[in-house]
Amino acid sequence: MACKCGSNGGKKEIKLTEEQAKILKALSEMEGPVASKDIAEATGIPSKSLSCRIRSLKDKGLVQSPARCRYEVTEKGREMAGSCQI
Repeated sequence: MACKCGSNGGKKEIKLTEEQAKILKALSEMEGPVASKDIAEATGIPSKSLSCRIRSLKDKGLVQSPARCRYEVTEKGREMAGSCQI
C-alpha cells in the first residue's frame, strides 16, 4: 500500500509506503524533535527498522534531523500528513 499525494502544487508526486506514512503521521502529532524509540512506540515499528525509513523521508524533504538522533516533521511533511489518508 502506498500513500500518493499529488497535492503539492504540480510538483513530482511523492509516494510513501504504509510504514513511512505511519512515521510521518506520528511525527506530525509529536512536539519537537524526538528520538527513534519514541517513534517506534508511537507506530509499533521496531527501532531497528526505522533508520532506513526515516532516511528515505529525509531524502524526500518530509523529515529533518535538527540534532543527532532526533527527528521532526518538516512543514512539507506536516502538509502531506494532513492531506493523506493514513
